[in-house]
Amino acid sequence: MTKLVDEVMAAALELSHGGRWERALALLDAAPQEAGIALAAAEVALDRDWWVGTGTAGERLVAAEKAGAGGWALDFLRLRNDYLQLIHPVGGNFQPGPWGKDPDAIDGLERRGEGLRQTAPGQVEGGWAEMYLGLIADNLRADREAAPAHYEAALAAGAGRDDLLAREALRHLGDHDHDNGDQALALDRWQRATALGAGAGRVTGTLSQQLLLAVLARDAGDEAGAVALAAEVRRWADALGAIRIRDNAAGFLAGVDPTAAPEEAVA
Repeated sequence: MTKLVDEVMAAALELSHGGRWERALALLDAAPQEAGIALAAAEVALDRDWWVGTGTAGERLVAAEKAGAGGWALDFLRLRNDYLQLIHPVGGNFQPGPWGKDPDAIDGLERRGEGLRQTAPGQVEGGWAEMYLGLIADNLRADREAAPAHYEAALAAGAGRDDLLAREALRHLGDHDHDNGDQALALDRWQRATALGAGAGRVTGTLSQQLLLAVLARDAGDEAGAVALAAEVRRWADALGAIRIRDNAAGFLAGVDPTAAPEEAVA
């Protein structure tokens, strides 16, 4: 039974990475209900919340704890969910959430991230904690100087071990390269991130990476190429129901820079 449960969890997460969140949750809800299944369902719900703007991960996390889930994995999912609430309120689009201006909430989230880094059961888990410490520095503290060191540590932890972790680190390091005017390095990192995400079956992440490649095409003066790529991203994202990518692509087509801070992005 353990082998079956493991395979069901793996299949559900792969479905989630492909944007098939409802099918993934249906599969998990039909499986024998135990801690691992409930935890996987919380992860799928969180993934859907991120891309679609729903708000169901919280109740799934409560259900996972009631099913016996605990420890580092549950705490990390809670951290990810709370981070999501800070930057993407339900029904919003990449804007500060209800805690986004609350220094105490940000401090608490950062302390939890540090704790997860210190108690990580393995190198990859420690890398994911580093990744979120970088995101907190970048997106909640606007500390652009502190974030890259966390991303570099995440990349070192993920390289050859976890393609999705490496992809996330490369994506955000490339963002810093882009801001620093190093378009060649940004292109290299963003292309590598795109390939890693695609290889891992991360359809939504691959689409979001393609939009960043459209940014570089626009920066290089290839407006026709940038528009063509962004239009396809919007079409695919709309078909998947990935509302946040769709809206970002639509904004790009209207002249908005999706790499800019919210207060800097203008049509």
